Amino acid sequence: MKIGILTQPLHNNYGGLLQAYALKEVLQSLGHEVIIINRQSKKVTTFRKYGSVVKSILIGRTIAPNAFLNESQREVISRETRKFREKYIPNLTHLITDNEGMQDLNNMGFDAYVVGSDQCWRPRYSPSIRNYFLDFAINDNRVKRIAYAASFGVSQWEFTNEDTDVCRELLKKFNAISVREDAAIDLIKNKLGRDDAIHVLDPTMLLSKEHYNNLRESEKIPDSPGNLNVYVLDKTPEKDKLVRQIEVKLQLKAFEVLPVKKINEQKVTKDNIEDFVYLNPASWIRGFQDAKLVVTDSFHGTVFSILHNVPFIVIGNIERGLSRFQSLLKMFGLEDRLITDVDTIKIEYFTDKKIDWARVNKILDKEREKSLEFLKKGLQVNF
Repeated sequence: MKIGILTQPLHNNYGGLLQAYALKEVLQSLGHEVIIINRQSKKVTTFRKYGSVVKSILIGRTIAPNAFLNESQREVISRETRKFREKYIPNLTHLITDNEGMQDLNNMGFDAYVVGSDQCWRPRYSPSIRNYFLDFAINDNRVKRIAYAASFGVSQWEFTNEDTDVCRELLKKFNAISVREDAAIDLIKNKLGRDDAIHVLDPTMLLSKEHYNNLRESEKIPDSPGNLNVYVLDKTPEKDKLVRQIEVKLQLKAFEVLPVKKINEQKVTKDNIEDFVYLNPASWIRGFQDAKLVVTDSFHGTVFSILHNVPFIVIGNIERGLSRFQSLLKMFGLEDRLITDVDTIKIEYFTDKKIDWARVNKILDKEREKSLEFLKKGLQVNF
């Protein structure tokens, strides 16, 4: 069966790249031909960028120092993640940036589309939310439509009324629906009229930690420079203070697998551009394998901590959406690893209370079997 995966655009996000890689690997292991649909937003013209900057100045908004990052600079910054994608996720369609390009997919002979995972059903992150409900294939009654671990990212409804109506009709044609968060089951039932959605694992959890270890070894990644893995996307002085306290109290050495400098905080120049380069995703995986403790505010940071049986602390980010964390942690009975107030955390609680990894791994095995069965059943050919 020829399958097209429609997921979030593949850029520099480690979790985004690895979930696409994992879903591709699983579908290929089931004997299918798999192609990632390279759907991205249209590039903003320089004229529009200038207009946006002028508007921001007029309303008093802070201007990002790299608002005019050029293509060659972006190529350097994405060098390692691009190499990883080209090596491990090589089968992509041509770049598609509009609905006309999506219509061309109907001529490529796909037998099925799998939508997911990541926050592909969150309008603010989507190049076109209706595309992710397969509007371009509306007249193709032959093709199978599957949603695998699709995510809204949050527990509240963010669709416009018009998009809600359109997507409700499109979802009627789906053969099988699964979601990444349990809260999404109610959203689909109450807003989109389907009551048969099920909760499954993020694609990255369908692969074993041994698989990721082999991937890391094939990339010849050196040891991490510490044993306290800090994967924090939204840094604050309070979070930095917490990390320093943990270092001292537990006698650990903090390290990050992130660019030295954040692109929205400092100006990129020819002299410092290497400081903005994202590392090989295999280095990110290595970070969990070498850690004695993980501090993260990332969904996939939490996922890989669980996969590698590493104790962790999750700092919840309300703006990015808490339901993703709550659903994942609830599945494994690890709700107490989530904090939302850094100032009131008691480090001793997280060090004294041990995680029962045998129980966690048993749940993981069961959920993995359920998730794989969903994919197998959904993609069965009916004669």
